[in-house]
Amino acid sequence: MRKCVLQNSAIAEVVSRMGHGDSLCVGDAGLPIPQNVKRIDLAVRAGLPAMLDVAESVASELQIERVILAEELKNQQGVYHQEVLSLIDEIAAAQSSDIAIDYVNHGEFKAKSAECRAVVRTGEFTPYANIIFIAGTTF
Repeated sequence: MRKCVLQNSAIAEVVSRMGHGDSLCVGDAGLPIPQNVKRIDLAVRAGLPAMLDVAESVASELQIERVILAEELKNQQGVYHQEVLSLIDEIAAAQSSDIAIDYVNHGEFKAKSAECRAVVRTGEFTPYANIIFIAGTTF
């Protein structure tokens, strides 16, 4: 058995195959997943698992240089947006490097998810609670 935070084998496989600049999306229950992108469906019921919990677990094994968020998260989900920013700060501190944040409109976010190695669907029911991680390097 692996001795690490991230125990989901499908997510761990995607993370292990990622290189610098590759992307992985962790999304809410309603995010449409393009047909050509690997779907890793974790949704059990409303709120389970939470997007932030899954994102935190993914970040435990992925070096992140940049994230992409929807403008609508910032504009329409202020409290949740602050929770996401707090998580990004925690991840940056843990990996000892800054993480750039890019904001795009939700339509563009969905288009960018089509470029991801995979989309992890959570049980999150908060609108626009989606994040795309862009892999960095550890050196």
